Amino acid sequence: MKSKRSLRKAPANTVDDPAPGATSFPIVGIGASAGGLEAFKELLENLPINTGMAFVLVQHLDPQHDSALTQILARATRMPVHEIANNRRVQPNCVYVIPPNASLGIAQGVLKLLPRQQTRTPHHSIDIFFEALAQDQQERAIGVILSGTATDGTLGLAAIKAGGGITFAQDHSARYDSMPRSAIAEGCVDFVQPPQEIARELTRIARHPYVAGRWLEAGFHPQQDPASAAAHEDGDAQSTTQQRARRGGSGADAAFRKILMLLRNFSGADFSQYKATTILRRVTRRVLLNKHGTLNDYADFLRGNAKELDALYSDVLISVTGFFRNPEAFDVLKSKVFPKLRQQKGDGPFRIWTVGCSTGQEAYSIAMAFLESGDQASHARKLQIFATDLNEALLAKARQGFYARSLVSDVSPERLRRFFVEEEGGYRVVKSLREMVVFARHNLVGDPPFSHMDLISCRNLLIYLEPHLQQKVLPTFHYALKPGGTLFLGASESIGTFTKLFEPADRKHRIFARKVASTQAVLLPIGKSRGEPSMLQRQ
Repeated sequence: MKSKRSLRKAPANTVDDPAPGATSFPIVGIGASAGGLEAFKELLENLPINTGMAFVLVQHLDPQHDSALTQILARATRMPVHEIANNRRVQPNCVYVIPPNASLGIAQGVLKLLPRQQTRTPHHSIDIFFEALAQDQQERAIGVILSGTATDGTLGLAAIKAGGGITFAQDHSARYDSMPRSAIAEGCVDFVQPPQEIARELTRIARHPYVAGRWLEAGFHPQQDPASAAAHEDGDAQSTTQQRARRGGSGADAAFRKILMLLRNFSGADFSQYKATTILRRVTRRVLLNKHGTLNDYADFLRGNAKELDALYSDVLISVTGFFRNPEAFDVLKSKVFPKLRQQKGDGPFRIWTVGCSTGQEAYSIAMAFLESGDQASHARKLQIFATDLNEALLAKARQGFYARSLVSDVSPERLRRFFVEEEGGYRVVKSLREMVVFARHNLVGDPPFSHMDLISCRNLLIYLEPHLQQKVLPTFHYALKPGGTLFLGASESIGTFTKLFEPADRKHRIFARKVASTQAVLLPIGKSRGEPSMLQRQ
C-alpha cells in the first residue's frame, strides 16, 4: 500500500535528533483556509516588525487561479512579504506565502516547493508543511491554525508539539472553526486565542531564551540524576566529562536534576535514563508555557504542583503516531512475516507485544495487517496483542478505539469499511478488533518483560534512550521472543552490536529475526510497580 501523502516524512523518527539545518531563530508556520485571510491580516497588524521570527503562511488556494495574497498581506505589515520560490532560504522578520498549486516543505531552513499531487481526497497542504517544519526545526518550530473548514493542520500541530515546539489555534473568533476545533479536540494546542492575542504571545515568546536554544548553546549539558547514574554505572563506560558534570555542574544542571527527581517521585518513572537533550526540550517547553525564565524558577514552581507535574509527565511522553506509519514496512509484515508465522505449528494464539503504543494506532494497524494476511488461510489461529505504554491518558484513548477523521485520513477506504464504524466526528475500531488488543501500563525500564512473543514491535522508542539502556533493552527483547520470533523497529533504529541475537529479515524496513542464543531471564532493573494488573507479570 502506498501512502496517500508521499511528500511527508515521519517526524517522530528523527524529531529529537540534532537538526543540522535548524535556524537560530523561530519559524512560525501558519495554516488557514476559509476565513483565514482576515485572521492572518489581523495577526500581522498586531506583530512588531522585529520579533526575529520568520512567518510562513500556508493558505488553501484554488490551484487553477493566480493569487493576490502576497500583495494583500503586504498592506497589513511593514515586514517584507514574499511569494515563495523554490529553494528560498528563510530569513527573520519576513513573511512567506505559499503559491497556488504547490505543496511546501522545508529542509535545513530552505523552503522547498513540490508539485501538488492529484488525489481523490482533500489536499492536506498544512499538515505536509507543519510536519516538515517540525522535523527540520524542532523546538524552534511554532504552529498556528486559523479559520478554516475540515481538519487540515491537526496532524501537523501534533508533530510540532512532539518536537518541542509551541502550538496555537484561533478561538471562537474564527469565521469557520472546523480546523482549529479539530486541533483543540486532539489535545495538541498550547494556546487558544484570537489573532491579536496570538500576536502578543508570539512577541513574548520571541524574547524567551528557550526559543533561540541559548540554554543548549551556552554549555548546559544535562546529565543523569546522580543516584540513578550510580545504580547503572556498573559495566558502562563513563567519560571523565560526564563524571565531573555529575559531581558538580552548573546551577542549571542542578535544577534539571531536581526536576527529574520531582518527576520521578510523582510518576514512578526514571527519565534520567532517557536522552538528556530530549528531556530538556520537553522540560524547557513547559518553562516557556508557564512564563518562567530559568530552570530553577520552574523547579520551584513544580514542587508540590500536581497539575503541572502531570502536564510535564504528559509532555515528556508525547509522541507522534498514526495508522500504518511507513506503510511499506507493514506491507512486508503482511506479505512475508505473518505468513511465515502462520506456518509454525501450534494451536495457541499468536502473541504480539507493541511497546510504547501511545493512542493505539500502531497496535490496531498490526492487527489489521495480520487479519488481512490470513484471508486465504485454511486454519485461522487467534491473535493476542499486548499494547503497553507509560501514559495512562493515552491508553484510555487507545482502549476506546475512536479516532477523528483527520487521524484516519491515511487509512484506505477498504480498511475503513472492514475495520471501522463511522460515528459522529470520526471512526471507531470495530469491537472484534478491539477485543484482540489488551492495553496496559508497563514501564519497559522498570517492569518485568513479557515472554513467549511471536513478534515485538518497538518503533521510535530506542532513539529516546541513552546508549547504555539500549544495550539492556535489546537482549531483553531477545529473551521475550519465541525461537523464530520477529523484532520490528523504527526507521532510524537498528540492533547495533547485537548481531549474535538478531539477524536482518528485511534490513530496509528494520525487521529482524531472533537467533538461537542464550539471554539472561530479566535484564532490566525491576522498579516499584504502580499497581499494574497481574497480566503484566512474566508469563
